[in-house]
Amino acid sequence: MSALLALSRWIDRLNEWVGRSAAWLVLAAVLISALNAIARKAFDVGSNAFLEIQWYLFAGVFLLAAGYTLLRQEHVKIDVVLSHFSKRTQIIVEAVCIVIFLLPFCGVVIDLVLPLVKQAYETGETSSNAGGLIRWPVYALVPVGFSLLALQGVSELIKRIAFLMGLIEDPTEKKQEKTAEEELAEAILRAQKNQGAAQ
Repeated sequence: MSALLALSRWIDRLNEWVGRSAAWLVLAAVLISALNAIARKAFDVGSNAFLEIQWYLFAGVFLLAAGYTLLRQEHVKIDVVLSHFSKRTQIIVEAVCIVIFLLPFCGVVIDLVLPLVKQAYETGETSSNAGGLIRWPVYALVPVGFSLLALQGVSELIKRIAFLMGLIEDPTEKKQEKTAEEELAEAILRAQKNQGAAQ
């Protein structure tokens, strides 16, 4: 089981890195959107490529961060019924759902999309819009994103089994660090305290 837990930690680190990296795609999308709006309004210059790259970046954020979201226990759960059961029963139900629903669903999506990615790459498929972008990179985000989600599903399954064996603490506790707003509020409070102490 120690080898499986090591694998789980490696998967967690991978999705942590991918999720944090994908956050930069949001900034890129915002900057491109702002520059595109300025160019269109101020200089009457624009391209459909700028609009499409924003869609591609959004798809990247959504798909690449799916595993990270599962790692952080932020996916939507319907706990109305499950919350009435013991923690052990909840963990068993989640483990069964990972095996029966999540992993097969990821496998089916990857299997269905890979031929489309291959075809788009081989044919050099581009958007039908004037100045549009090639399509295969955004198509490729689907199998990559679902592969990361499936890997995280494997990690979560390992953690749930380890919990049931009494080897680790509850893996369903949200692993949430401080938000940017909380960090800013704490920094302001520290600055106010330092200013008050100096006076």
